[in-house]
Amino acid sequence: MPILQGIRQWARRVKRDALTLWFAYRHPATTWVPKVMAAVVVAYALSPIDLIPDFIPVLGYVDDALLLPALIWLTIRMLPQDVLADCRNKADQWLDSGKAKPRSAWGAALVIAIWTGVTVLLWAWLRRH
Repeated sequence: MPILQGIRQWARRVKRDALTLWFAYRHPATTWVPKVMAAVVVAYALSPIDLIPDFIPVLGYVDDALLLPALIWLTIRMLPQDVLADCRNKADQWLDSGKAKPRSAWGAALVIAIWTGVTVLLWAWLRRH
């Protein structure tokens, strides 16, 4: 099954690059724009709560399959090459050691804040109409 192997490799790269951004956020040579992007992407990637819940047909997997990898790709491209190489090495070591994936309470808070904001805006809009 070459297709399944390709999907597994892609998923491993996405997981490694999300972890790479976790290290890049803490790297002293990361400039502020990629640092902010890395913080947001990592907070969301490591959040136990999805922006679009997986139980929603089709849309539930859009953030996992398209949105998150696109944000990771964009942020990775912003990093200086030496920072990227160092952080990818650290991410590979972390994954090879079998340590558990880090979690982000900030990511969960970000998703809850977004959904709260959307709910408040929708409620305000519905009251006017």
